[in-house]
Amino acid sequence: MLTQEMLDSIKKVEASRPQRIGADLRRMTAEEKQELLKKFHPDYREDGFVYLAVGPNKGEKVPTELGQLLHGKSRVLGKDVDLDDIFYDTDVLIIGGGGAGASAAIEADNKGARVTIVTKLRMGDANTMMAEGGIQAADKPNDSPAIHYLDALGGGHFTNKPELLKKLVTEAPDCIKWLNEMGVMFDKEADGTMVTTHGGGTSRKRMHACADYSGAEIMRVLRDEVINRGIEIVDFTSAIELILDDKGAAAGAVLMNMETGEIRIARAKTIVIATGGAGRLHYQGFPTSNHYGATADGLILGYRAGANLLYQDAIQYHPTGVAYPAQMFGALVTEKVRSLGAQLINVDGEAFMNPLETRDVTVASIIRECKQNGKGVPTPLGSAIWLDTPMIEIINGAGTIEKKLPGMLRMYEKFGIDMRTTPILIYPTLHYQNGGLEISANGMTTVENLFVAGEAVGGVHGRNRLMGNSLLDIIVFGRNAGKNAGDKCKSVTVGKLNLDHVAKYADELEKAGAANDMESPMLLPKYTHGSQINKFN
Repeated sequence: MLTQEMLDSIKKVEASRPQRIGADLRRMTAEEKQELLKKFHPDYREDGFVYLAVGPNKGEKVPTELGQLLHGKSRVLGKDVDLDDIFYDTDVLIIGGGGAGASAAIEADNKGARVTIVTKLRMGDANTMMAEGGIQAADKPNDSPAIHYLDALGGGHFTNKPELLKKLVTEAPDCIKWLNEMGVMFDKEADGTMVTTHGGGTSRKRMHACADYSGAEIMRVLRDEVINRGIEIVDFTSAIELILDDKGAAAGAVLMNMETGEIRIARAKTIVIATGGAGRLHYQGFPTSNHYGATADGLILGYRAGANLLYQDAIQYHPTGVAYPAQMFGALVTEKVRSLGAQLINVDGEAFMNPLETRDVTVASIIRECKQNGKGVPTPLGSAIWLDTPMIEIINGAGTIEKKLPGMLRMYEKFGIDMRTTPILIYPTLHYQNGGLEISANGMTTVENLFVAGEAVGGVHGRNRLMGNSLLDIIVFGRNAGKNAGDKCKSVTVGKLNLDHVAKYADELEKAGAANDMESPMLLPKYTHGSQINKFN
């Protein structure tokens, strides 16, 4: 599997290990980080962005691929859509079946609301399932929500919305308790104490994990709870447009069956967008760790309805995506690998940075090492960097990887690579949508009765997210949206349904000369020869 060049480089990695054990790798200064980001992080590449021609964020930049969809053609235009033919009539309509949608459904159900979940794949097919490393919460004696707040604020470059970040960190301990009591099997000591570890940018050990199946375990429990409550779930059904009423409030959605193309109308008193991320748009040709349906649908629907976007140009590229073998290209290598002691090593066996810098700084450092310094390891898809996983067992003892990273160990074993004895090759992968629809502390957008939760929200993490705060935010803001949507629906009387905003938006695009014929939202990516993913360097 490994080329001779790779094998020669591994010898240098092995030779440098004795001097790297216990070495204190210097952290960068704030000035060094900012200079590095401007030169090498993809968010600073002007050719990767376009400017919005219409809508609430007119004149602001967005990733080119997202911009094409925001300037694209609504799927309802030219179709005969009968808004009086209501098929689903509910109190709270939740669009998306991941962790945020499930959390919202549970809490809205607790409020006594009728809840319907629509999801374009199956319940649980979401980025939540892909999360490995853990969930942050300051629930140990040497920690506090205030310290968690400062860590996340610094990691977000001091751009986080204060009221959202405050809610994230102060409600975190209760969310861990909520999940634990529902049955999530967190890693624990023999006496029942939660095991916690560091993550990049954290000053305390507050990462709670379920081995390296954290997201899958959380999703298992949430999905079972939703099903056991009898909450209505409509699988393989996409929302292709939001419906407003004659008061301008969100009042439903046009739905499309993904198998038959059949159109159905859903009327609702409140709506929760929980559609997740955008990785399958493959910004700037990067591979992605995201699930198949992550195509930014919620951002497009919400924006056309009049909701504001925030930090829509801030994307998180996870520093350690699989670079080799090709069959796993772009898959996530959790940050937990580095928190357990694995170091980032170049082709010459040199540790070129502290492995627990924030994600954006780590990404930029890897790109610099490969592109400017020419010290990447050659692979069939471009240059890569070693993640020296055998260091984990050297530092922590034999059996650590089997215990702490069983999923990853088995993933690599399928391709003949034993990460206990052989380092693995990584390069940044498109991982997370830092920006999204802007909400207030109650979870509602600028459009009345339209709530948002999870990765489709902008502002919680500022312009860069720390590890473990995404699994946390889907719980905090999913529950928040569910509670508030469940309360709000009790006082809502839905007016006459209409799609006037869709036609108006299309007219504005035409007048601005920015309209295109791309079907929007995309719903699912197309993988054909020459499309979307390019070699990464």
